[in-house]
Amino acid sequence: METQTLDIPVLWPNYFEDCEQCVQRLQEMLEGMDGVYSVRIDTDRRTVTLTYDKDLVTFEEIRENALALGVTIAERYRHDVVHLVGLDCPDCAMKVETAIRKMRGVVWASLNYATSVLIVEYESQTIGLAAIQKRVMGFGYGIEEEVPGVPPSQRAGRSTRLTLTAISGVLLGAGLAVGAMGINHTISVILLLLSAITGGIYTARSGVLSIRSLTLDTNFLVTAAAVGAIALGDFSEAAAVMFLFSLGSTLEAYTVDRTRRSIKSLIEAFPTHASVKRNGRIEQLHLHDIEIGDIVLIKPGEKMPVDGTVVSGETSVDESPITGESILKDKQRGDTIYAGSINGRGSIEVRTTTTSDDNTLARIVHLVEEAQAQKAPSQRFSETFGRVYTPVVIGLAVLVAAGGPFLLGGDPRDWVARALTLLVVSCPCALVISTPVAIVAAIGNAAKSGVLIKGGAHLEMLGDVSVVAFDKTGTLTVGKPAVTDVVALNGRTKEDVLSYAAAAESRSEHPLADAIIDKSREMGLPERVVSFFEALPGKGARAVVNGEVIYIGSRRMLEEHSIPMPNSDELDELLAKGVTVVYVMDEEKLWGAIGASDTVRESSAPAIAKLRSAGIDRTVMLTGDTAQTGQAIATLLGIDEHHSELLPEDKLSKIRGLADGRGARVAMVGDGINDAPALAAADVGIAMGAAGTHAAIEAADVALMADDIVMLPYAVTLSRRAKRIIRQNVALALLVIAILVSGALFKWVSLSTGVIGHEGSALLVIANSMRLLKRRG
Repeated sequence: METQTLDIPVLWPNYFEDCEQCVQRLQEMLEGMDGVYSVRIDTDRRTVTLTYDKDLVTFEEIRENALALGVTIAERYRHDVVHLVGLDCPDCAMKVETAIRKMRGVVWASLNYATSVLIVEYESQTIGLAAIQKRVMGFGYGIEEEVPGVPPSQRAGRSTRLTLTAISGVLLGAGLAVGAMGINHTISVILLLLSAITGGIYTARSGVLSIRSLTLDTNFLVTAAAVGAIALGDFSEAAAVMFLFSLGSTLEAYTVDRTRRSIKSLIEAFPTHASVKRNGRIEQLHLHDIEIGDIVLIKPGEKMPVDGTVVSGETSVDESPITGESILKDKQRGDTIYAGSINGRGSIEVRTTTTSDDNTLARIVHLVEEAQAQKAPSQRFSETFGRVYTPVVIGLAVLVAAGGPFLLGGDPRDWVARALTLLVVSCPCALVISTPVAIVAAIGNAAKSGVLIKGGAHLEMLGDVSVVAFDKTGTLTVGKPAVTDVVALNGRTKEDVLSYAAAAESRSEHPLADAIIDKSREMGLPERVVSFFEALPGKGARAVVNGEVIYIGSRRMLEEHSIPMPNSDELDELLAKGVTVVYVMDEEKLWGAIGASDTVRESSAPAIAKLRSAGIDRTVMLTGDTAQTGQAIATLLGIDEHHSELLPEDKLSKIRGLADGRGARVAMVGDGINDAPALAAADVGIAMGAAGTHAAIEAADVALMADDIVMLPYAVTLSRRAKRIIRQNVALALLVIAILVSGALFKWVSLSTGVIGHEGSALLVIANSMRLLKRRG
């Protein structure tokens, strides 16, 4: 765990000064974020002091969450993402990251080799982004200006290296052939030297740059080994080392780049221009020039270039690039359109609701790139091992070369050769990339299937989850209840019960409010006058309707006012149905009850069955509804246990208690807004329906873009598969390390064989990780 403590100046609205509740809300929101360990707010100094885990939460996420409450983090600290070009070895990434972290004014930096992305947080008054980029370029790497796609300079560089590698291979083969035929030893040596030079140009250049930064990376060590082989007169080994290392590095770069580009396939073939109605005519405008409120014409078969609302026309839309759901959705006037989805056969006009930099697709790409760049807990082990292992083996190589002949005897040249082989195998590249490449592949694959996993730590935690808790309304059910029954008691009519309830609910935001109002209108009941309304969280509401004080809410409201439950067969039948029951009463007696039911999603039962097949031990439903309703839905869906009549704070305590002292990892699934406290309390918070709201994405560790849990079993299965592959990678890398080091010491492994083992193990790890790129079936 790597924590950071910052003393951050903030700007907030003037009313914050006298609003203890506002300050408390800010404190609770920040403390509820995963990875934030302590929060101290000083209202006099207008500062927030934070301690947080930099691998679980970024400064940018903290800034955005604070902004949602109207609090602006001062620009003293900045968060930027830098895309590197030409990053060609895992330890090179560690070298650059360390150098950036040591720069004055840099608060934190993380460079992930698997993504070639540097995330840096720094004090803008002390250092600028240009200085950080200049430091990166000082190591010989380029800066990618255009985030989408790979720039021509990188493609050209890779093509040049591949050409030089091929020439090196031809020269190596020719040199060995000439030497074997005994034609001319001098010509053979010249060919082998040329092979070493052409194959080693890029390697030697990076090695020299590493010396300038006072670090020793793989490029330097391989170059030193090749130079040593030449000094020993072993020209074929020197040429083979340089050729094989260059070939391995080139193949590694191509394969890793495929993983890096897994998420960017979402924006391939994405339009750069769109047809916009302006001033009575249609213009072709670049997406950056389209403003909020512009009307965009979208023709059949086109990708949606903007987020917006349909203002004219009807069509069907394929939203699978965003939500992962392959079913076409009908769209008409008033419906929402997501950038990146594909239009069907209809032509529509859409009013733009976001800029091109903030549309759904842009947010997904941005979030996934940041998630891929964050380091998982298992990656910390690999990097820590590498930091210790490399200097130890280099020291061992020096000891072997200098002390071997004196301690054990033999030809000094043999001991130097063993030492050179140790240099070649001294960087555990396969181990260093065993985790990040798998994490990047899994997160990229998930994003293309409509699941946003916000970092390797969350991916690994999801793979450990054994208990999944669900909110009921809007998660397992559609969230649009309808009135099924009205029961009148104590001399009141059904019309009285429903019309008074509808009047009170007209001021409420409760999920049942619309259902009661719609039923009242459907029956043509008169609208009552509301002169007072007060919401009673977790219980219901109090209102003055047509001059009468009424209460509407749950059974808890009856008990609080000591109102007796009358004997009524009709009421008993209603309670036995397992529907949600809302009671209507005055201060003395019960007027009646309204029954409403919510439609269970068709996909809920199959998804829960698949979760069990995926290895989830226990499923739990949390609801504020009645015990009868909870029991009915839990039985219908095959949920193991349910907890009913819960207040928001009760759900929070239930989540904390689900681990039951046995260390079980708990995931909570909700809408990301109403369930934010419970999501934050769970080991993994999972929000659904995230495509339509920024808040849901920000609130969760994992976001299901579709308004459905159908992709949840896939996410769990993918995370567990990723953990298995990471374990396989680590085991393979450690085995190869043991073989190569012992082989070098006992002279079972030559220089060229050491390079093959070094590069081959890295390629095997990458190939194994790339299995996670396979799309779900």
